[in-house]
Amino acid sequence: MMVRWQVVAVKQLDLNGLQGNREFLVEVLMLNLLHHPNLVNLIGYCVDGDQRLLVYEYMPLGSLEDHLHDLPPNKEPLDWTTRMKIAAGAAAGLEYLHDKANPPVIYRDIKPSNILLSEGYHAKLSDFGLAKLGPVGDKTHVTTRVMGTYGYCAPEYAATGQLTVKSDIYSFGVVFLELITGRRALDSNRPREEQDLVSWARPLFKDQRKFPKMADPLLRGRFPKRGLYQALAIAAMCLQEKSRNRPLIREVAAALSYLSSQTYDGNDAAVCRYLDGPSASKVSDDQVNQDDALASQHGAQTSMHDRMNDLVPEGKEHCRSGSNRGVRGRVVPNGVDRDRALADANVWAEAWRRHEKASKVRVTDEILG
Repeated sequence: MMVRWQVVAVKQLDLNGLQGNREFLVEVLMLNLLHHPNLVNLIGYCVDGDQRLLVYEYMPLGSLEDHLHDLPPNKEPLDWTTRMKIAAGAAAGLEYLHDKANPPVIYRDIKPSNILLSEGYHAKLSDFGLAKLGPVGDKTHVTTRVMGTYGYCAPEYAATGQLTVKSDIYSFGVVFLELITGRRALDSNRPREEQDLVSWARPLFKDQRKFPKMADPLLRGRFPKRGLYQALAIAAMCLQEKSRNRPLIREVAAALSYLSSQTYDGNDAAVCRYLDGPSASKVSDDQVNQDDALASQHGAQTSMHDRMNDLVPEGKEHCRSGSNRGVRGRVVPNGVDRDRALADANVWAEAWRRHEKASKVRVTDEILG
């Protein structure tokens, strides 16, 4: 009989109190029922006396946390394309939990250390110990004890314990903002006004001239400016303070699938190096001024579809990193713009899904049927 060797990862749960045992049972249940390419695969588990072990597939590249924060000097930072690929993969896993699982599953603990990476930076969600079955029927939320990681919890969940799928959207927005900026959700080593990532970012979302300065310095300016604007627009929508204003995960996943599919030459200084010196900054400011002029021509009611700058291609048109057209107006819609913005987000998300279906056959997993 031939023995097949497999490298695995073993997780030993902390059983201090009942919470450890509950998390173990939840994780075993969830990962036995949920199967998707962007969820970590549970191979087995062991219960022996007080021991609780979970055996997972081995993820050779570790977690997103390992590649995003406190990098050793000899380690290359993630480039822009890889960051968008990781975000798209995590969003695809979350879309499966929210839209394909029946009842839906609220993940409740999205953070960089829970996004694991296989070869090629293929992202998989892990650690389902805090996952919760979502509301069913005519219920709008589930009420539960507030859990998760400080800095990632949606404000309405932290305040009331009322949990919805939109709570996950907020947490995902924090992680996506970490990917864009390279900053931690909470960082006590920064000046007081910069310690909370979301609080630092909110005023910057309102001034697109500051967008290039929000990008991770480790990118050294090598990113498509248009892609940066679109990514920040997505993050801003996810981080809306009122949960009803946040997009659905299918809209976020569709947008990130498109952004991650775009290719650009990271060595093309004329296109990408917006932060390298005074002349580059001047080009960036001139571009923003052109965008502001376009915004005034289109009036105050510019929709999110316009702000995303034609995110979904028509026909064979593709994102042009060096285009003179940019994101126009404010990224964060408010007042009467909000409903129109969310409706437009549905339009471009659905358009991109049709674009995907036309190019390849999509396989749908069925769970909890």
